[in-house]
Amino acid sequence: MYLSINPINPQPRLIKQVVESLQRGGVIIYPTDTTYGIGCDISNRQAIKRIFQIKQRDQRKPFSFICNDLAEISDYAQVSNFAFKIIKRHLPGAFTFILDATKIVPNSLSTKQKTVGIRIPDSPICRAIVSELGRPLVTTSANTSGDDTPQDPRDIEDQMGKLVDFVIDGGVSMNEASSVISLLNDQPEILRQGSGDTSWID
Repeated sequence: MYLSINPINPQPRLIKQVVESLQRGGVIIYPTDTTYGIGCDISNRQAIKRIFQIKQRDQRKPFSFICNDLAEISDYAQVSNFAFKIIKRHLPGAFTFILDATKIVPNSLSTKQKTVGIRIPDSPICRAIVSELGRPLVTTSANTSGDDTPQDPRDIEDQMGKLVDFVIDGGVSMNEASSVISLLNDQPEILRQGSGDTSWID
């Protein structure tokens, strides 16, 4: 289903409709503060499998998590005092931070090194969905692995609409993904330069 949601003031009724689908195992495509993402409820294994199939993605490449706030991040990632200060300063924002996973994270959703990628996008739609759901979204870019992510949700609908439960139109997106920053061992390291400003890293 193609669903237009106000990107500044998301309509609660429409957010609830999307979340009810997620709770039933739905897979959605939605706007972030960078590119469009494809995601599902972190607790639904079948939905996660669907995303791997839709993406045609190697199952050894885990997805990131979109969290609602810092408290939720600490449930899924080990956040040192150093990492806490960095995250608090830069999220919500166009960053994915790599941290050590907690024991609650299934092996299938972490790397071999037991790390996870965490995001809090600066996107009212995205944050409203996660807040209403009460759990993180498992997320990745809304494309087939190796392809570019379309910026226009109508193009995404044409390409992937039949494979997912909702394509949420929140306007045309940016053409650049988030910057990926490792905070392992309290040593910031740029793993992917994206739209997030990384000038604060030496």
